[in-house]
Amino acid sequence: MTNKLLLPNKYKKIGWFIFIPAFIAGIILSITGYEANWLQTKVFAIVNNELFGRTQYFQLVEINITNTTVGILFLVGAILVGFSKEKTEDEFIANIRLTSLLWALLVNNILLLIAFVFIYGTTFLSVMVYNMFTIMIIFIFRFNYLLYKNSKTVTDEK
Repeated sequence: MTNKLLLPNKYKKIGWFIFIPAFIAGIILSITGYEANWLQTKVFAIVNNELFGRTQYFQLVEINITNTTVGILFLVGAILVGFSKEKTEDEFIANIRLTSLLWALLVNNILLLIAFVFIYGTTFLSVMVYNMFTIMIIFIFRFNYLLYKNSKTVTDEK
């Protein structure tokens, strides 16, 4: 089976190299709120809406891009890990990939539903930010768990 949407297998290793540190940095940032001073810079913004301030459109704004950098690294790493071919990509792996993706969407939407019912105020905004990343996190962990579980089953049967 050939799937033209998947990246070559060599990108998976690069993805793990980017994904794991970005995942750890994201957790640290969400707990501490740390922003690196050296990442204070001017960037082009389509829209910048300051809290209790003015809204700017299509302008250079001075901000700290620590969260942006970690978010971009996380997403690039997650895409490389999640959408790179396995060494032996067959129909069984494609089925595991599809069921893992569907499972991740279902779990993510259940968590989102729980958040809509039980979380309010500015905390809800934080939950929505985390929600952007949970589909890829759940998919990657579920897919790799099923691959690991399957490799153990095949080894035990030999």
